Amino acid sequence: MRVVLIYLISIIFIFAKGEVASIKNSSGRKNGTKRPNIILILADDLGWNDVSFHGSNQIPTPNIDALAYNGLILNNHYVAPLCTPSRASLLTGKYPIHTGMQHSVLLEPEPRGLPLTEKLLPEYLREVGYKTHAVGKWHLGFYRKDYTPCYRGFDSHFGYWNGLQDYYSHIVQSTLEKYRGFDMRRNMSVAWDTAGKYSTDLFTEEAIRQIDEHNQRDPMFMYLAHLAPHTGNNDKLFQAPDEEIAKFTYIQDPERRIYAAMVSKLDQSVGEVVAALKRRGMLDNSVIVFMSDNGAPTMGIYGNRGSNHPLRGIKASPWEGAVRGSAAIWSPLIKNPKRVANHLMHISDWLPTLYSAAGYDPKALGKIDGKNLWSTLVTEENNPRDEIIINIDEIDNYSAIRKGDFKYLNGSAKNGDSWYGDTGRPEKFPTEGVSPKFNPEDVLQSKVGIAISQLNLSSIQGTDEKNPSHKMTLTSREILTLRRDAELICNLKQNITCDPLKAPCLFNIKKDPCERINLATTHPDILKSLESSILFYKKTMTPASNVPNDPKANPINWNGIWTTWNDSSLR
Repeated sequence: MRVVLIYLISIIFIFAKGEVASIKNSSGRKNGTKRPNIILILADDLGWNDVSFHGSNQIPTPNIDALAYNGLILNNHYVAPLCTPSRASLLTGKYPIHTGMQHSVLLEPEPRGLPLTEKLLPEYLREVGYKTHAVGKWHLGFYRKDYTPCYRGFDSHFGYWNGLQDYYSHIVQSTLEKYRGFDMRRNMSVAWDTAGKYSTDLFTEEAIRQIDEHNQRDPMFMYLAHLAPHTGNNDKLFQAPDEEIAKFTYIQDPERRIYAAMVSKLDQSVGEVVAALKRRGMLDNSVIVFMSDNGAPTMGIYGNRGSNHPLRGIKASPWEGAVRGSAAIWSPLIKNPKRVANHLMHISDWLPTLYSAAGYDPKALGKIDGKNLWSTLVTEENNPRDEIIINIDEIDNYSAIRKGDFKYLNGSAKNGDSWYGDTGRPEKFPTEGVSPKFNPEDVLQSKVGIAISQLNLSSIQGTDEKNPSHKMTLTSREILTLRRDAELICNLKQNITCDPLKAPCLFNIKKDPCERINLATTHPDILKSLESSILFYKKTMTPASNVPNDPKANPINWNGIWTTWNDSSLR
């Protein structure tokens, strides 16, 4: 009888195990595929022109460049105009207009967050076996603990909950009030021991620690969201180590000089993280994405002297300078690397794209706005995206959409009356001073360049002598060609003015990426078609979720820290 019972239990266990496998396979994972590590590196307020793979010599970024030149430069990668909306879109796969996050950013004492009804990228990946880690900035809500990273799909979080902080003290000064408090966490615990240490270094060290301690039986998802090169608090906007600032004495503007040092520390972080992946033997099965959450705020509140040249406008606007973000992807899984990819892509596309890269069917993600572009990235197959809602903001009263080559813009499109920031090309604009000459060897000898060059990509990609391009080491000539192809060239002689407060504007972004030639009067049919698309999306909108600030959030009430002030356990 006992033998029979054991036999029956064994049968039930085998059957149950098969059922679990069936449930896992129902998400569409391809049998036999090895799940890649996914490393998503997000810069904060980085200008289009502040990565040297776009053609500027002023701020060398050899490690970021090495990722881009060895992989794909994403030259039509669109983001939201501001931090919170971009991050919401990235992690939900939805336009901000469909989560209520389309207006402004989440302010420090504001009792709201990314709706808990939304399922996030780390939750999807954790369900299929990924170990998920968030490092750095959150900015998607913390007034209740349920809104914080460790309750939204991340196994761990080291960083801060607000939108910015002092790089050394980690004090956050609220934007509209005089509230001040400490904001650095290890999971839910306050990390007092980090005071006095530079934020970029802290986040780099944590990312490396997670890589070094990772159990490679499981795939890793790391969301490394840097503070850099966002400014610090209003009382000390620009912060970087003195020895780093000293490298940029050729930049005349003292604030941009510090900004350059902030970007340089960010670039070094990318190098250290990739080197750690190589050291642990994880790089040969990784997907690494680098992007900025929006364009630089050259001037104005939290202005960081970043440059979006030659794009029009700055952060917090629907102009290209705000929403066309610097981005690149590298992976040995990409079959045709070392190219400039000009297909349309939106930040919401990363959720289904990375889910597909992990080997799972994006249909399991339900109704989202993001498109699965994995095959487009890997093989240059047809791109499923031909339209992007840039934003519809019912409070600031503007709307913008891009469809194919054309972009429609209407309403109070602030921060777009000019083209701001250094060009980084002193040979054409001598008043900017002398920048170092670009040297492809710096890219090849960077930590990223060396790490990638040491991989046997031909065996990883399954290439052979008949198709040798995939196993060739990146060359100086290829770098110079890619750099030239990635640089945007604009017609500076022609200018047909546009005032979106008076009438809608229309631009051919492919031919006129700098938005200088308004085509509204010459292409009325296209204008009308895009207006119809805007009206359609307006019917699908979720109202903006902004609410008044709550004085109970003031850190003076909570021992000088920013905390989950609306939790019942704290009352």
